[in-house]
Parts: sequence; C-alpha cells; structure tokens
Amino acid sequence: MTAGRDARDAGTSAKDSARDPVHGAAGGTLGNAPGKAAGGSAGAGTPHRTGFVCFVGRPNVGKSTLMNALVGTKVAITSEKPQTTRRVIRGIVHRPDSQLIIVDTPGLHRPRTLLGERLDSLVLSTLTEVDVIGFCVPANERIGKGDRFIAEKVSAIRETPVVAVVTKCDLASRKEIAEQLLAVSRLADFEDIVPVSAQAGEQLDVLTDVLVKHLPEGPPLYLDGELTDEPEQVLVGELIREAALEGVRDELPHSIAVVVDEMHPRPGREDLLDIYAVMFVERPSQKAIVIGQKGERLKQVGTKARKQIEALLGTRVYLDLHVKVAKDWQRDPKQLRRLGFFD
Repeated sequence: MTAGRDARDAGTSAKDSARDPVHGAAGGTLGNAPGKAAGGSAGAGTPHRTGFVCFVGRPNVGKSTLMNALVGTKVAITSEKPQTTRRVIRGIVHRPDSQLIIVDTPGLHRPRTLLGERLDSLVLSTLTEVDVIGFCVPANERIGKGDRFIAEKVSAIRETPVVAVVTKCDLASRKEIAEQLLAVSRLADFEDIVPVSAQAGEQLDVLTDVLVKHLPEGPPLYLDGELTDEPEQVLVGELIREAALEGVRDELPHSIAVVVDEMHPRPGREDLLDIYAVMFVERPSQKAIVIGQKGERLKQVGTKARKQIEALLGTRVYLDLHVKVAKDWQRDPKQLRRLGFFD
C-alpha cells in the first residue's frame, strides 16, 4: 500500500476560512489526557473521513514521540539522538468518525552520506503523497535555518494543507509557547497551528480533530485494532537499534543498523520465540564500543531489547544478538541495499 492518495480514491478537503488558525494558545488550557479524542462519536449522517498525514521537521523535534502518543502505543522508536528514524513508519488512529494514518518520516537535514541523501529523498517523495502535512517545530528551541528551509519546502506543495505543530510544550513556559506560536505563524501561511505535548498528553485530541477535518471522506483502510502496518520483523529490528542507541558516543548512532535474520517459535515450545539478529557497525572500533568490556554492554542491549520485544509481541523471547562490521555502509550503495535502504 502506498503512503498517500493512491491508496484509495482521491478526495478533497474543504477549508474553513472563518476559523481561528491557532488552537490552544498559551493563555488557555493546554489539553486533555492522551487517547481522549474530542468529538469522537460519529452522528447520523456524519461522513467518515480517512486519510494520511505526514509529520515532517528537522531531526529530533519529537515526530516519533508524537505519533506514538496519538496512536496510543509504541510503533516508532525514539531517542535523544538526531536521525533516529530511518524508515517511513505508519501508525493508525481509529475513531468512530475517522481513520487517521500517520506517516512518520526521518528528519530533513543537510545530508553528509549516501544514506542521508536517500532519507531526504524518501521524506520529500512522501510529502507529495499524503492528504495533510504536519510541520513540527519544538516550543523550547529557537526557529533556525533548518526550520525555515522545511517550511519553504512544504509551502511549495500547494495542493496539500499544512498544519504547524509546536511540539514539546512541556519543556517551555507559557510565555515561550506564545512567542513560538507567533514566530511559527510568520514562517508560512499555515492552515492551523496547534501546540502539543506528547509526553504530557496535552492537546492530542485537539490536534487529531484539526488533522481529521482536512482529510477526504472515505471508508476505513485498516481493520479496527490495527495500529501499524509495519512487519513484526522490522519492528523487532528497530527495538534492538533503540536499545543500542542508549549510552553510546555521539558519532555511533548513525553507524548502527540491525537486520533480523530469523524469527520463529521454538520447535515444541509455542510459548517461546527465537530471534536471531545482527547489529552492523562501520568500523572495528565501533564494534568494541557496542560490545563493551567483556561483552557487558551488548548483554545490556540484548536484555533491554528482549523486554521491549516481549511487551510488543506478548510472548517470551530468546534473542541471539551478534555484532558485525560492514565497512562504511552508509556510503556504499551495495551495503545500503543489503541493509534494506533502497534507492
């Protein structure tokens, strides 16, 4: 299934020219508990809306955390390290009146490797396939060149409405939030501007309502209860990578890739899943960092990842994890294809 309009009949979204485009400004209440969607019951004659939204922004603005909060469970890994997301990941929000498919993308940045170029290309192609774009800017950081660059990019996509999302409001004062809302409003002519806090669960219902009103009418594309269309093997690999990202040197996260070679129930033990995975790094010195003294760090990574995988899959897991060197894989087209990063 494609990320956008070609997944179902194209529709149009009416724009309410009379609305106030800033929702939940700093002088008011910032929101409700996560998962509580305002106006969530579809009345008789209310059309059902279904469509795709893409969250875009520079690295580490909280896009994956926001998607997880809206979906209500973890479907994308998060980290304080920039460029954690490397794939287009879809999370699904179900409501009686609508189905919102959220497309989480890597952060747009100035690429320094072939991998970076492919990630940027992936983001830009995704933007043209969705029904609404969520442009994310953190409340606690000044707007910079990267934000202005992305604002120009999304504004150039004339046929797609753009909603500005001011993230991480739990890390800013009300005065700072108000100032950031004003600064964001000067970047472009956004359809709406919504301040949120994914961590505190504030304004998530308001943001969902705003995004849904820009979706076309249409039936659900996913069964009720489906929260992502990512294969389990991919999710498992991402959870292992997330565990490996914690506590490593700044240059290492970009050099880690994970491939799950095998994943199957152990013969005669339906309650136990065997997973065989490999972590790839670019240099022998990085391999030593990941493994740690006497293998202690690799053991910690395996333990953390196993617990996360067990919570995701609801079964006991045996994780067999190894580390290998794939020299300069971020710059090698053959290695990138081998690790799942295609043109």
